[in-house]
Amino acid sequence: MATADFSWNTSTQKFTLAGGKESGQKLSDEILIDNIRWFIIFRWAVIGVLVLFQVVALIASDTLTQLGIREQQHWPLAITAILSAANFAYIYALDFCQPSKYNSPSIIIWVQIIVDLLCLSIVVHYVGSTATPAPFFYILHIALSCIFFSALESLFVAIIVSAMYSIVLLAESEMFFQVSQSVLIDPYFSSESLHKGRVLVWMIALDTLFLIVWYVVSRLTLVIRKHEQYLREAYEQINQAQVAKDQYAMLMTHQLKAPLDAIRSKINLIKGGYCGQVPSEIEEVLTRIDRRGHSMSNLILDVLRLERLKTAGRNTDAMEYIDISETIHKCVDKLEPVAKARNIEIKLSIQNFFSCGIPDQIEIMLENIIANAITYSHDNAAVDIVSIVESSDNSAIVTITDYGIGIEEKDLPNIFDEYFYSPRAVMHNQSSSGIGLSLVKIAAGNNHLQLKVTSAPGLGTAFSVIFSNIRVPKGGSWPLVIHH
Repeated sequence: MATADFSWNTSTQKFTLAGGKESGQKLSDEILIDNIRWFIIFRWAVIGVLVLFQVVALIASDTLTQLGIREQQHWPLAITAILSAANFAYIYALDFCQPSKYNSPSIIIWVQIIVDLLCLSIVVHYVGSTATPAPFFYILHIALSCIFFSALESLFVAIIVSAMYSIVLLAESEMFFQVSQSVLIDPYFSSESLHKGRVLVWMIALDTLFLIVWYVVSRLTLVIRKHEQYLREAYEQINQAQVAKDQYAMLMTHQLKAPLDAIRSKINLIKGGYCGQVPSEIEEVLTRIDRRGHSMSNLILDVLRLERLKTAGRNTDAMEYIDISETIHKCVDKLEPVAKARNIEIKLSIQNFFSCGIPDQIEIMLENIIANAITYSHDNAAVDIVSIVESSDNSAIVTITDYGIGIEEKDLPNIFDEYFYSPRAVMHNQSSSGIGLSLVKIAAGNNHLQLKVTSAPGLGTAFSVIFSNIRVPKGGSWPLVIHH
């Protein structure tokens, strides 16, 4: 049997930009918050590395000394304490403080960068500012600032990085005190002045590298943001065109519905004998016309429901907790006459739960799946509806299973496409509008539900709806409801 998982997210585009001018473009607050949380996790990893370094310093101090790491005992603990306190402060600011002018994602990012750079400068000083590759970690902060901020703001970060590293080098070589004195005392290149010259060359070289990295990464970032802006504008244009198409489709269906209803009412008047006696041949033709008109009327109603669901997807205020058992029974009551007409038995085995969603849409989704199961079942067959609650992960699965014609594996990925007809389905039901499962798709997307479809030709199909973040019914138990 073939199985396919389906999941749709109708939320707005996540990666958005803030700022109108190209030079002022930067990530939105939502993305900044996500990155702040990611860097909090990364900082915990760094703290773990520092703790491990302290353990290694206690065990193999001589080895670290040979690598050029002079001081090993006190600064790792100090940096660990500073980063831990900073992490707790960031978490408190994000989760427990109201956003304000002084508590915005941009401010928190700036504080993170300054604190991290100060800690990194301490690490560079004690690990080795020229003997180890530690100073190259400054480049990471420059690259990240180019991603998070505008080009001008990231330039400030690059300047701060250069200044901090220069201060570390000058302090280590004691140039603040002795450069002028050594020049006056010894006009020749002593070993000390030669060392200071090398330090000065190293400082200029790395500061130049920092600025070059800033320039390259900031240029690339601007290009990427510009292309992203083009994509977002194209996405908005596509959305506007889709909305216009949907509005036109709704207008067309409204325009078609009125004359079609009038035609069908006139046909019923003629068939009812209100316009005089008609020959049986004409009555048979009128019956076929009425049957076709009924199919077209159902198609129009499906299109209207489809457009209403698309519109409702933009409104999340209608969300509430829904009694799934009650909703399923309501759908079964509606469809039971159709099932009885073909002697199809509907069997229910339900563990009740409550799920957050839009009530009308959850009902439409379940009703269409059950109707689909009845439509594509053989006469004198059965349809099973089972719900199972997974208390371990606070989720539930509702599965509607039929034992009908099934779906071929090559058609399975397309069954939720609008107006899709598989040859097997058309042969079994020629009056299908091809919209029923599109309604299911939109309702599932609007309510953040996942679908799983398992099917095999000639054996039947099982539609599973996966609900997350469910609630336990009152009393704390999961009552089992059996209905035949």
